Amino acid sequence: MKKFLLLLLLPVAAVIIWAVQRRTVAPQAPFTRVSRDTLVSSLSTNGKVEPFEWQGVRAEMAGVVDRVPVQEGQTVARGALLAVLADPALKADIEAAAARVAEARASLATIEDGGKPSELVNLDNSLERARLERDDARREYQLLERLRQKQAATGMEVVHAASKLKQSELEIEALEKRRATLVSKWDRGVAAARVRDADASLALAREKEEQTQLRAPIPGTVYQLLARPGAYLAVGDPVADIGRLDRLRVRVYVDEPELGRVARNQPVTITWDALPGREWSGTVEKMPTSIQALGTRQVGEVICTIENPGRDLIPGTNVNASIRTAAADRALVVPKEVLRHDAQGAFVFVLRGDTVARQAVTTGISSINRLQVTSGLEQGDAVALPGDVALKPGEKVDPVFQ
Repeated sequence: MKKFLLLLLLPVAAVIIWAVQRRTVAPQAPFTRVSRDTLVSSLSTNGKVEPFEWQGVRAEMAGVVDRVPVQEGQTVARGALLAVLADPALKADIEAAAARVAEARASLATIEDGGKPSELVNLDNSLERARLERDDARREYQLLERLRQKQAATGMEVVHAASKLKQSELEIEALEKRRATLVSKWDRGVAAARVRDADASLALAREKEEQTQLRAPIPGTVYQLLARPGAYLAVGDPVADIGRLDRLRVRVYVDEPELGRVARNQPVTITWDALPGREWSGTVEKMPTSIQALGTRQVGEVICTIENPGRDLIPGTNVNASIRTAAADRALVVPKEVLRHDAQGAFVFVLRGDTVARQAVTTGISSINRLQVTSGLEQGDAVALPGDVALKPGEKVDPVFQ
């Protein structure tokens, strides 16, 4: 019977001894040491790419697209032809206007020369004939005057010769006046007005022709081409977007609570999921002037400028952005997970001998997984990491360093 009771008590005793021993063995707890390092604080978010400088091209008149001599992604000079609208009647209008200009200019030249060539020739011939007749009449008059003095001609003959000479001179005077008044100032004004009117009609026709030729307003890359041969364009319809792609702007969406960390000229790194391993660098150019909704977020649009020397990053893409908001050299750093909080503030459990102690700390900047400790710790201090055992100040532990 005693042996049976002893056998029953042995397991109970073993459990009691195990429990007592367990309560006297310090639990294992993970620890790490405070170190010095350069800590960079970054704000990671997303954004959208747009050209640094760009301009859209729109149709200035309605019509069907006849030709598109460029391709999307092509670099063009200012004034390069992007698309041509078809207008068969326009060529005939230009030719007719040019003909009217030539006719009006010819009429003006004729008037400025004194009149029509045929009229001028007739007048000049008449003048030449009248002058010859005048010279003959003068010689006849002079001859008769000498004869009269010698009593060889009568006075009546002299008077008749003088009358004939006077008539020739009057005829010459009349022809010269007629030649001078063949073209008046009013004729010149009318002819000049017709030239101006014809020039304006031709300029208008050519302006309409120019509107059918859609050209690049700035040098750059055609990063969006909407015009297609055979498509109909109404006035104002978009044709193409042209911009500089060697430098880009990125609208970076920063959540409202994080905006206080961002400032102009901070470095920015851009990555694009479509080209893994590639990075583009730039700086913060402009801070937001308002907060707006982006899905479920309230964000400010921070404008950043980045360099794109290979033109691999294209406008309209959604990208990842990392803004370097602060940096500290030789900072005391610890993993973020060692920081704890209670009613008294931020603290860590630090190893003092073989026990843990509560140590209040103040912190500075942080990265994704580390933070700066500005007071409360020294380099080499052992601080507790989160583990399976809930630590209490003064509790003995078996530290396991990681």
